Amino acid sequence: MPADIPARFRAVAALRGSAPCIFEDRGDWSFAALDRASDGVAASLARAGVRDGARLALLCGNGAEFVVAYLGILKAGATLVPLNLLLNPKEMGFILGNSGASGLLYQAALEAVASAALDGLVGVDLRVRIGGDGPADPSVQDFGVMMRHRGPAPACPQDPEAAIAAILYTSGTTGRPKGAMLSHSNLLANADAIAVALALNSADRVLVVLPMFHAFAATVGVLTPLVHGLGIVPVARFEPRLVSQAIARHGASVFLGVPSLYGLLLRLDPDTVAHWSGVRVCVSGGSAMPTALMAAFEDRFGIPVLEGDGPSECGPVTCVNPVAGVRKPGSIGLPIPTVEVRILDGAGKEVADGSCGEVCVRGPSVMKGYFRQPEATRESFFGDWFRTGDLGYRDADGYVYLVDRIKDLIITNGMNVYPRAIEEVLYAHPSVVEAAVVGDPDSRHGEVPVAHVVLRSGSGSRAADLRIWCREHLGQHEVPRRFVIREGLPKNAAGKILKRELRRTGEHERGVDAP
Repeated sequence: MPADIPARFRAVAALRGSAPCIFEDRGDWSFAALDRASDGVAASLARAGVRDGARLALLCGNGAEFVVAYLGILKAGATLVPLNLLLNPKEMGFILGNSGASGLLYQAALEAVASAALDGLVGVDLRVRIGGDGPADPSVQDFGVMMRHRGPAPACPQDPEAAIAAILYTSGTTGRPKGAMLSHSNLLANADAIAVALALNSADRVLVVLPMFHAFAATVGVLTPLVHGLGIVPVARFEPRLVSQAIARHGASVFLGVPSLYGLLLRLDPDTVAHWSGVRVCVSGGSAMPTALMAAFEDRFGIPVLEGDGPSECGPVTCVNPVAGVRKPGSIGLPIPTVEVRILDGAGKEVADGSCGEVCVRGPSVMKGYFRQPEATRESFFGDWFRTGDLGYRDADGYVYLVDRIKDLIITNGMNVYPRAIEEVLYAHPSVVEAAVVGDPDSRHGEVPVAHVVLRSGSGSRAADLRIWCREHLGQHEVPRRFVIREGLPKNAAGKILKRELRRTGEHERGVDAP
C-alpha cells in the first residue's frame, strides 16, 4: 500500500469513487468529491507559498470542512497543527508560536478567537477563513474558493518515516503543552492496526462527536475511515438527542466516546435509545471507564463497549478490548497489532505479570519526539520504550489494566492510594453521576484523598452518606477525608475530567495563589 497519507487516500478514493464518505444533514460527500476538494485546497496553498515541511494550524469544529482541510494540508506537503477549540487565545498563541506555524486556517465562527490568538505574533502570514460569506479582509483567503479550485495538487513526494504529518500538542497537565511529532508512517500504522482490532469494514460508518482536533477522534474517527474506505458521520456538538438522531438518520454503526458521554446517554428515553439499534460497537477511551457505568450502558443499550486507551504520543491507540473474544471490564484490553506493551519499574526493568509499574509502549506508531524539545523527548523514553506516565499492570492473559496516572497517585502515611479505586466505588453508589478524586497536602498524613462528586438530581444523598458507603467498600486510608458536592466537573474538549482544575480549586481554598 502507498505509505504516505495523501497517496493512501487517493488510492482509496479511486476505488470508492462515488460512494459516500462523509454524511451530513446538508448533504453527503463522496470519496471522489472529497479528493477533488482537498486537491483544490492543496493547490491553493501551494500557490500561496506553502512548501514541503511548512506547519499550518487548523482551528475548526467537526464537519466536512475539517476533513477537507486535514487532507488539503497534507497534500500540500505541510504539517497539520490542530488547535483545541476550548483553549483561550493566549494558549493558542503559544502553540502557534512554539510550532512555528506559517499559516492558520480558521472557522468563520471562531474569527474573534483566531484574531486574539494571532495578536502580536510574527510569521503567521497565511490566513484562511473557513465558511461564512467570505472574508472582508482582502489579505485573508476564502476556503470555499480554495475547495472549488481545480488546479492540480502539488507533487509532494514524502518520506513517510521522516515527514511529520501532524504535531499534536498535549494537554499541558504538568506545564506548557508539548508538541508530539507524528510521521505519516506513525499515523498510518495506528490507523491500520485500529481497523484490524475493531474489525472495521467498508460498510461501517463512524459517528464522530468527539472533537476532531483531539488525537482519539482524529485517528480513529477521521484518518482510519479515510484510508480504509469507511463512512464518517460528523456531529458538531454533543447533545444526546441530536447524536441519537444522527445515528438513525445516517446509519452509524460505530460510536466513539469518553466515559462522561456514556453517563449522559443513560438519561435518554426508551424511544430515543431505539435510534441506536444499528450501532454494532461502542468504543471508549480518553480516561478509565468505571465498570458500573459500562454495565449500566450495555444493559440499557444492548451494545458492547470496547474500552481502550493510548496517549497522543502513540498515535494514540495502544490497547483495546477485542471485538471477538474475551472483554474484561476494567481493562483497556490487549495491545493492538504491531504495538508492544511492557510494565517497567523506575529503572526501566520489566516487572512480573500482576505487579504494578509504568505502562511503556513500543511500535511503529510511537512519535518521533517532542517538537524542539530534545530533553523532554529523552526523558519520555526508556531506550525505545515510550513512557506513558500511567501506572498499571498486565494479567496472565496479556490484558493491560491502568491503575492511575503516576502524577495522580496519593501517598497517605506512606501508603499508596489510587484515586481510580475510590472513583470505582463512588460510581457504584446509586446517587453518583460523576466522581473524581485528587490528593490534598496534609501536615499529619502527607496527603489525603478528596472526592469531588456530582449527584443525581433529587437524590437526597449527602456527603455523610457517601462517607458511610466508602467506609463499607474501602480501606480506612482510602476513604476520602472530604467530599465536595458539585454541580459539574471541569472537562476538556474531549470530555475528560480535568483533575488539575480540581487541584487548583483546593489550592485556592487553602489560600494558595495558584499560577
